Order: sequence, then C-alpha cells, then structure tokens
Amino acid sequence: MTRYEEVATILRERIEHGIYRVGDRMPSIRAVCQELDVSISTAQEAYRQLMDVALIESRPKSGYFVLPSRVPSVLPSVSRPAQRPLDISQWDQVLELVATQRDDDRLLLGRGVPNLEYETLRPLSKILAGLHRSTDLNGFNYDKLSGSPELRQQVARLAINSGCLLHPDDIMVTTGCQEALAIALRTLTQPGDVVAVDSPSFYGTMQILKANGLKALEIPTDPQTGISLEALELALEQWPIRAIQVTPTYNNPLGYTMPEARKRALFQLAQRFDVAIIEDDIYGDLSFSLPRPRTVKSFDDDGRVMLCSGFSKTVGPGLRVGWLAPGRYRDQALHMKYVSTGASATLPQLAVAEFVAKGHYERHLRYATRQYQRQRDIMISWVQRYFPKGAGISYPQGSFLLWVELPAAVDCVRLNQRLAQRAIHVAPGSLFSASGKYRQCLRLNYAFTLTPAIEAALRTVGELACEMVEEAQAHEAVL
Repeated sequence: MTRYEEVATILRERIEHGIYRVGDRMPSIRAVCQELDVSISTAQEAYRQLMDVALIESRPKSGYFVLPSRVPSVLPSVSRPAQRPLDISQWDQVLELVATQRDDDRLLLGRGVPNLEYETLRPLSKILAGLHRSTDLNGFNYDKLSGSPELRQQVARLAINSGCLLHPDDIMVTTGCQEALAIALRTLTQPGDVVAVDSPSFYGTMQILKANGLKALEIPTDPQTGISLEALELALEQWPIRAIQVTPTYNNPLGYTMPEARKRALFQLAQRFDVAIIEDDIYGDLSFSLPRPRTVKSFDDDGRVMLCSGFSKTVGPGLRVGWLAPGRYRDQALHMKYVSTGASATLPQLAVAEFVAKGHYERHLRYATRQYQRQRDIMISWVQRYFPKGAGISYPQGSFLLWVELPAAVDCVRLNQRLAQRAIHVAPGSLFSASGKYRQCLRLNYAFTLTPAIEAALRTVGELACEMVEEAQAHEAVL
C-alpha cells in the first residue's frame, strides 16, 4: 500500500466511524500533512482517492466536505453487444426524439440539453446583444475557415485544464460538436469501413456512421471504467478497424469516466495497431470536482487522436459552436470542413470567445456543476423510490445525464408509447446501439430544476415500468 493509500484509508475509516459526519468539513490539506507527517502531494492524492469513491467533494475556496452515501446499490450491467460489425438502424427513433426537442406539450425527461435558465449565462446574452448593435459589420462576414482566432486562442487556453498543450492553429472551429465528429469520421474512413465504438454509444455519432455507409463494431463497456481494452484488442486483431470512437469522460449515455491509466493504455493500444482515435469530450468541462479529468488527447505524442468538443452542453446548443483538434489529419479535416459548411457563423464565435476571455465561462461552470451534482443525487433517489426494484443506475461524476437499466420485462420503446398518453417522453436505450439493443434501458436528464412536476413524471414512468414487470410475471404464470 502506498503512503497516499494509507492516508486515504485512515480518513475513510474516520468517515465510516462517524468522526467526520455527512456535511462536515474535512481537515485542510495542511492539517493532514502536519498530523500524519506527509507531503502536500500525498495528502492531495489521498483526498482524490476519497473523491473518486464519492465519499467527499471539493468545494472551490471552501475545502473538502463529507458526502451522503448516495451511490446506487446496483449499477448498470457491463454491456455485451454483438461481436461483429453492424449496419446502423434506429433512424426513425432518433428522428422522433429530435422532433420532440422543443415540444411544449410534453415533459421531455431524456433530452441531452443543459439548463439554459441560470443567471450565469446572462453575460453571454449581453455580449451577443452588443455585437448585434455594433456598427462594425465584420461579424456578418465570413470568418477564417479554421475559425475565429479569438475563439481558437481561448479554446487552446481551456484545453490546458484537460492536460492538452494546443496551439490555436491546432484547432478548427466547427458548427457544433456534431460537425466535428462528422468531419473526423469522414476524414478517416471510406464507405464500408469499420469503426469501433463503446456500447452503448451516442446516437448522433451512430447516425453519422449510417450516413457515411460505415459499420459499427460495438465493444463491451463497463459502467465505471469504460470501454473494455481487452475486448478492443481482440477486435483490432480480428477486424480491419479504421478508427476508434469513444466518449471517455462523463460518457453519454452510460456516465462513466475512464481512469487516467486506462486512457493512456487506450492510446498505447491505438499506437500499437496504428489506428486513429476520435475522442468526444463535449461533457469534459462539466466536472463535479477539480481538476477536471485528462483527455486521451493529452497522451497523444504522434497526432493520432482527433479531439472533438464544443460549448453545446456547457453554454447552449443553439449557438452551434464546436471545435476539433485534428492532429496529424489537419489538412484533410479542413478540406472536409470546407465542403460541408465552409466557415462557421462569426457572431456566435466572437461572443463565446469574449464570454470565456472575461472569466464568465468558468463562473458559469462552477455554478452549473454544483447544481447538476445536487440534482443527480435527487434524481437517483427518485429512481430508487419509484422504479422497479433492482434497477441499475449510473453514477456520473460530471455532466447531467443518467442511464437506468430496468428489468428485462420492460421494453422502453413500448414504455415511451404509453408515456406519450401522459405527455411524458424518455430516451429509450435502443437509440444508443447499432442493432437496437438496450431496450430495457433509458436515459434521463437532471440538468433542469427538479420540480414536483418532474418528480410526478418520474413516478409515472416508474409505475408504468412496474406494470410491465407485473404483466410479464402474470404472462409467465399462465404459461
């Protein structure tokens, strides 16, 4: 046992024995160093260990505090997708979900949209209004194909937080992260090629594969540690995989974050098989603790990782401001950008650049992530209260999406049809698979203020799911 593990064990035992109770402020780093005769780095790593297992949380400028035990007793299962490349289906379901994004008549519990009502976004509105009032009409002109220099400079500065040292010229602005993913895939592949993906996987990426005539090879994925490197290695040995597409930090929809050691090992595996990685880091800045996790790109020493991100999940999806760090594939990616949309809209880029440069972005993140963490715990408690017993629930350490695995008797596509009669909509798990697996799973969003109406809707989802379980049991009894 290392010294920091010994310190973490001592502090854990004090929490478990009630010496430090829920809500209590933990001793400062300096106090731990003096009491246990350890270095600052050892004490910091010990506290990081306790945060990783959700025993404590870090509050900026306040210290470390003991968390209540809200870790779900049952996590979702390790996925077991098909062991062969598949054509993508599910477009009809995706189209239905997209069509409901602005449905004012239904309570949309599964959409992937952040909270847009926080006061910390008001400075952005003022910046946009000022740009529109400006007599300088450059904002109505084309910007550079690679994007606004002001925005690329700010993105490069933010990337340092994820362990990346990027020059502004290493970055190209895209029309949302979705375009960044599409450019990366078109840059690396030809129709008929195979792309390895974590499973379940973001349906937007799956539909890019479908549109480009690509096949998805879904790799088994753990709800805590992410894509199975062992299964991925076997797949790389067996199939002509052209790229690996992963969302390793606050994954959508499963919620996991790959530990740093596994991110490094993923990069080394790609290096050994000489294959590119497309890393989706759109949720990476929404970390519940600091520092935010490193990206796979941070280990990239030969330019094989294409890092995709943007501001749709942190600031607002309607701005359509994303970005791509394409590494060694920059020239091809710029060509793909030119033939798809050309230069991205100028005014949103300038607004986001100023929002970040003036410190508003960091303040907004601090406020939003505190709310999201609290609301995650509330929603988990509701799911545990109202859903069928034994439901597996994810436990993300960032972002605002929850993955729930229900008993096999619950078909969430049919569940959604029943919920439509109650003006409620969830995101069924089958959206997140090439072949329509995970029909007993669903995705929920806890970004919005959790009102009594949302609790009542969750109760309705749980009651209908329980009815489906009872119907299946009655059917089995008859047989």
